[in-house]
Amino acid sequence: MQQALFGGGCFWCVEAVFLQLRGVTHVTSGYAGGHSTEPSYEAVCSGNTGHAEVVRIDFDEQQISYHDLLTVFFATHDPTTLNRQGNDIGTQYRSVIYYYNDEQKQQAEALINELKAEGIQIVTELSSEPTFYAAEDYHQNYYAKNPTQGYCNFAIPPKLNKLRSKFQSLLKA
Repeated sequence: MQQALFGGGCFWCVEAVFLQLRGVTHVTSGYAGGHSTEPSYEAVCSGNTGHAEVVRIDFDEQQISYHDLLTVFFATHDPTTLNRQGNDIGTQYRSVIYYYNDEQKQQAEALINELKAEGIQIVTELSSEPTFYAAEDYHQNYYAKNPTQGYCNFAIPPKLNKLRSKFQSLLKA
């Protein structure tokens, strides 16, 4: 098993996307990259802790590659807008890849450079793995538990539609 750690806006949205992929065994919503040692949803949302909302993805590299996860990550959020995803504004919603090893760093750098070569102005932060703090229990698997919640109904279906149309071969059966 391997892990990936990404931030691409609201963690409910990012989690909902990655849970659809084959080889992904678990996704944990949480906080990373800040200075507080006891981040909470309320504190992170204030923008004062420095943390990003992130998801830690446990995956089986025999079923899905880290490169595939990166490709899905860049396709299902906006990596060109600094500290913003749709209506979510603030450093806690920044686009970020935290890498666990040099191989992940190199793969992320290579894909970022490819996208930049295509003229896409990537603002995604690339940093080594910080301390990860799991979010409160009610945030875990949020969309599956709250499919009629207003924000989720607005923000998540377009991401899932894009995932299904562009990455059919990567989806769970």
